[in-house]
Amino acid sequence: MSLFKDVNVVYAYVRNWEAAKKFYRETLEWPVAYSSDEVGWEEYGVDGATHVAINVWNETDPMPQNGVTVVLSVEDAYRSTEALRQRGVKCDEVVHIPGVVTYGTFYDLEGNRFQFASSNPS
Repeated sequence: MSLFKDVNVVYAYVRNWEAAKKFYRETLEWPVAYSSDEVGWEEYGVDGATHVAINVWNETDPMPQNGVTVVLSVEDAYRSTEALRQRGVKCDEVVHIPGVVTYGTFYDLEGNRFQFASSNPS
């Protein structure tokens, strides 16, 4: 049985936060499902479907080259990270943003990054 339930979110990094939000909201006319200027995250889509999101990149380092990140749904990001590590998969530490999300990151053999998010962010 797979650890993953479905594709939760696919997102792209953006540097110009305000211009990106305007593009997705006004030019594409995508419905905003969630938005947080404080976190730098905005999701577009409808309930029960995979969302597309933007994530502000404030780092001085170059943005990741893969362009988008696939985010899978899991029951528990901490347990999933441990299970993947037991299978020899490279994983970053779990990130918990209270009231928003708990997510983990893992890498395939080529270094491609994938993430997974818990359905309960508390």
